[in-house]
Amino acid sequence: MASSASANPDATLLTEIEFENDIKKDPYALKYWWRYLQYKHKASAQERNLLHERALSKLPGSYKLWFQYLEERMLQVKDRPVDDAAWELVNTTFERALIFMSKMPRMWQEFVKFLASQGNVTRTRHAIDRALQGLPVTQHEKVWKVAIDFMKQDHIPPETVCRLWKRYLQLEPHQVEDYIAYLRRFHRWNDVINEMIKALNDPRFVSVKGKTRHELWVDLCTLLSKQGDTLKLEDTNLSVDRVVRSGIKRFPNEVGQLWCALADFNIRCGRFDKARDIYEEAVTSVTTVKDFIQVFESYSKFEDSLLQAKMERLADIEEQDGPSALGDEGTDDTDAYTSALLKVTETDFDLTTEVDYRIERLEHLMERRPELLNAVLLRQNPHNVHEWHTRVEIFAKDPQKVVKAYTEAVTTVDIAKAIGKPHTLWTAFARWYEKQGDIRSARIILEKAVKESFKGVDDLASVWCDYTEMELRSGNYRKALDLLRRVTATNFSGQGSWKKLPGQPVQERVWRSVKLWSFYADLNESLCTIRSTKNVYDRMIYLKVATPQIILNFAQLMKENNYWEEAFKAYQQGITLFPWPVVNDLWVAYLSTFVSRFKGRKVERMRDLFEQCVAKVPKDHATRFYLMYARFEERFGLARQCLAVYDRACDKVASEDVAPMFRRYLAAAEKFFGKIKTRDVFEKAIRKVSEKEVPTLCTEYAQLETELGEIDRARALYAHAAQYVDPAKENTFWPAWHTFEVSHGNTDTGLEMIKVRRSVQATFAATIDFAAIADAAREKRKRKLEEESGQPASTGIDGQPTQKKAATSKYASHPDAQIVFVPQQQDADPSQANNDGDDKQDEVEIEAKTVPDSVFSAVKSGTAEKEPKRAKKE
Repeated sequence: MASSASANPDATLLTEIEFENDIKKDPYALKYWWRYLQYKHKASAQERNLLHERALSKLPGSYKLWFQYLEERMLQVKDRPVDDAAWELVNTTFERALIFMSKMPRMWQEFVKFLASQGNVTRTRHAIDRALQGLPVTQHEKVWKVAIDFMKQDHIPPETVCRLWKRYLQLEPHQVEDYIAYLRRFHRWNDVINEMIKALNDPRFVSVKGKTRHELWVDLCTLLSKQGDTLKLEDTNLSVDRVVRSGIKRFPNEVGQLWCALADFNIRCGRFDKARDIYEEAVTSVTTVKDFIQVFESYSKFEDSLLQAKMERLADIEEQDGPSALGDEGTDDTDAYTSALLKVTETDFDLTTEVDYRIERLEHLMERRPELLNAVLLRQNPHNVHEWHTRVEIFAKDPQKVVKAYTEAVTTVDIAKAIGKPHTLWTAFARWYEKQGDIRSARIILEKAVKESFKGVDDLASVWCDYTEMELRSGNYRKALDLLRRVTATNFSGQGSWKKLPGQPVQERVWRSVKLWSFYADLNESLCTIRSTKNVYDRMIYLKVATPQIILNFAQLMKENNYWEEAFKAYQQGITLFPWPVVNDLWVAYLSTFVSRFKGRKVERMRDLFEQCVAKVPKDHATRFYLMYARFEERFGLARQCLAVYDRACDKVASEDVAPMFRRYLAAAEKFFGKIKTRDVFEKAIRKVSEKEVPTLCTEYAQLETELGEIDRARALYAHAAQYVDPAKENTFWPAWHTFEVSHGNTDTGLEMIKVRRSVQATFAATIDFAAIADAAREKRKRKLEEESGQPASTGIDGQPTQKKAATSKYASHPDAQIVFVPQQQDADPSQANNDGDDKQDEVEIEAKTVPDSVFSAVKSGTAEKEPKRAKKE
């Protein structure tokens, strides 16, 4: 339509008349006006403005028409200067539009943007204000988006921006960090700090930038320290000191930076005495090593910087006026502490003296560092015993501080919460008094210590032992014995007294301490008679506090004093007191002592002891005692009794000790009764030992029978042992049988050996070797792939085909091999046996050997008797 209209003016006029007729018919229909405007899209700006004005006069409430009209008007003045009258006409148009579109946030947004682009700050601010007043609260966010863009412009006065920000924060208080960032940009530090204080005082405040409250506090305190006294807080009751200390109370574990910020604030204000007091307060109140190191380093740098400043000033004065001017130089910046110190000491007030005092102060601070660090660790955990000992070592050169430290330690440490051994504090305290020569004070400390409720009996026992050792070192031997007699005294009334009752103090259980009783026994042995020492040991056994080692010590003491029966009695009491395997060492010492004492004199009594021992001994400990028993019978008893002990031992010892025990049994039987007696032992051993040991025993037994001329018995032994020996793995048994058959056998026996070997070999080969089968299948697949591809499936490092892995079993060496069972032959025809293609290793060469007549004498005599009878029958 547009192209035809442009080509023909009459057609254009005709079309416009049609649009006008439609509008006259229904001037309040938006579609007619909208079509007309679309048709006039190429018309001049004046024509379109006029058409928009006509349409809006009929439809003043049409958002669509107003928005299009304002967009075109803004585009029309875009390239014109800001002071052009056309801009004001567009502003007027916006005002007219807002009369009808006051509830449309987009209209307000466009109006604010248009005013901001003109640089008219006042009208823009007023427009924002009118928009916020005209729109509901739920739509204020849309207005504030363009308002914030307006506030970010550099030419906007900071006061205007601050007012707008404060109004915006009433709607979005969590955006205060952006406001603070803007204030930092223009160095409005008072407003920055006041806003940060408000945010930190609000418990519901959460940083949108992910900062923790501690980071915000550190930031605030850093600002306070840098700005000095120039700040004016909104709350007149607040001060920099109060604000920072409030943060310190809220974050007691991360206060290093806050303390440093507070001290730095006073340093910037020139209050050096106040800064030093703050540092001192900080190093004596922080509870973490990290904070202490931070504060102490800042403190030392502060003192060092003051010293350097004084030294530089001193050097300048010496260069200018000479040494004589030092005494007359005023020290206006001298801190009050140094001035007061100089007045008290009545020292001439000159710069050199002040430098010396500052050097001493810095050195004193560095010397105090270990003490201050230890105090930090003790504030973390006042029940740490190790740190209290460290504190005493720090004060080692000052006796008053040592006493004070020990006193604080024993009164502060809670035994239930202590880390370490709290009784060492008491003993170390007493030992320090002892080194000072004050035994009386040491006794007082230890008397208090033995009344403390320690965690365990060992702690209290250690205190009593140290108490006794102190008396011994002082030469008070009677006092030492009295102490041990006092602590070991008890009203023991039976087994029930051993039970720990709820709430029972450790003082009522200390008599059970083995350490105390051992010390008591050793002290009696050194200072008292043998009878009193024996009474102590007897009481230990009666109270059941003795250990196996104590029993051994008791018996050894009796032996050294030739009280042999008392020693044996001690052993017997210990054996009754303890179970296996604890009693093992007692039995060994008891039996060894008895044998070495009486040797062969009291054999029956010794046998009773051995029988008592082996009656309850476990299998894993039985070997040693049966060997001792057998050795005793061998030396001092009867040979038959010795063999009987070995026979019993073979049934009682552990499975791994059965074979060695049988060998000792065989050696003893051969020694006492000859080789004939060993037959019964061999037969029993073959039945008892494991299958692994059977071939060896059978071979030895067969060799014995061969020596005795019992060839058939020896062959039967070889045949019996053959079922346990794999020919593919064993290299000693089968050659031994082969040698035996060569020397003593014939063709039939040789063939029988071969038959047995093949049968055993087939039996062991019947065991499925899954690894070999898997390897064979893998090789088969590999070869098939090679045949299909025509190339080796895999090559080695040098490019050559890899060698096939040897099969673990000879029956699986071929890829197509299957498990084969060798059937047992039914007949043993020698003619067939010689032609069956056996390997050379299976061939047996029979050695010709004459058999004595005595061997077959009975057979011959029987044959001779039968031949005449057969002749008579015939």
